[in-house]
Amino acid sequence: MHAVLADRRLAAYEAELGRNVVRRAAEEELGRARASGSDSYDAIVENVGERLEGLRRQALLPVINATGIVIHTNLGRAPLGASALAAVAQLSRGYSNLEYDVETGERGSRYSRVAGLLNDVTGAPDSLVVNNCAAAVLLVLDTFARGREVIVARNALVEVGGGFRLPDVLERSGARLVEVGTTNRVYADDFERALSPQTALLLRTHPSNYRIDGFVHDASARELVELGRRAGITVAEDLGSGALVDLAAFGVVHERTVQEAVNDGVGVIVFSGDKLLGGPQAGIIVGHAHLIARLRANPLLRALRVGKMTLAALGATLEFYRSGSFKERVPIYRMLSASLDELRERAKNYADAVPGAVPHESDAYVGGGALAQERVPSVAIAIHDDHPDLLARRLRAGTPPIVARIADGRLMLDLRTMAPEEDEIVIAALCRDLASR
Repeated sequence: MHAVLADRRLAAYEAELGRNVVRRAAEEELGRARASGSDSYDAIVENVGERLEGLRRQALLPVINATGIVIHTNLGRAPLGASALAAVAQLSRGYSNLEYDVETGERGSRYSRVAGLLNDVTGAPDSLVVNNCAAAVLLVLDTFARGREVIVARNALVEVGGGFRLPDVLERSGARLVEVGTTNRVYADDFERALSPQTALLLRTHPSNYRIDGFVHDASARELVELGRRAGITVAEDLGSGALVDLAAFGVVHERTVQEAVNDGVGVIVFSGDKLLGGPQAGIIVGHAHLIARLRANPLLRALRVGKMTLAALGATLEFYRSGSFKERVPIYRMLSASLDELRERAKNYADAVPGAVPHESDAYVGGGALAQERVPSVAIAIHDDHPDLLARRLRAGTPPIVARIADGRLMLDLRTMAPEEDEIVIAALCRDLASR
């Protein structure tokens, strides 16, 4: 046991996982070796290393996204910009004025600083932040519609990733769902006919990761706002990904923006912080001041509130939008802004350095639910290999793991979702793994 624990091949694991974890893995492996009576010392150390590597890889790890999906849900959605990361580091290394007013010396609000940024960027009178978009929807429903009716278009009763279903959230909030319209055609008149003394909310939701084309019609936000004004009923809208800019400027289909919903007069608007906004995981709520005040007064908010690191990252990201520097400083927009000529130039370096690597014109995807199938022209590195799945597995086993895709029997690494500073790492990994075949 002493020799195994002192073996230099396991030193890195002890530094990362701790001596107790290494000792436990060694004890388990030595017990197995004693029972079998066949392993050499080197084999035992190697097996302990494999056990520890498996434990190490169960922890959260940074990975290189070579899939071509810009907002990849399984890979942590939107990466944070350098300034956002610096803000998190600065605020988390010591104490902060999270809920303290340094001017008055009294308790302050954790939301006030980000609220000012959100109001400037979206034009909404007031705002609130919770831990994700589902939490934002739950808070809205619990505040305005518990024990009462919520009218929703039938074509908006969606299920998104992880089995999240809008009807289930409505049920758990204590609200009663009233479906109107048909799958393909919904009118404002459908909402109006469904009004009753129990109606508390008219709810619009983003269709997320599906589309209905052809003979379709939907009630517009302005129509519902006018209906809500006449009936004295709040209108809420779940925008999902939460675009703050017109994506058409990046060669992508236009996605309804938060500002458009605000200008339409929607009372309460909810959206995600870690998708098209490009910030940390958060559920953002903007809208009329008196409605946000009701949300802020709900005791449920304390269970859903965000911490200082989320607020620091969100605040820094929103500052990019207020200053107009988001194209350069929000990673997802830097990726979308990269020209094909830039990507082709990077691809030449791969072709020169990696045996068998061929630049390949391809399509990347925006991802993130709202624009899951929206394509963006891109350039990938294609590797022809007899066993592309094995090569992909080797890349995922590296440090850092490199996650690629397989298409038409070839390993494809899309340059749009890889940062230029990652190229050297990926080239070295490809050369290593190709040489070990």
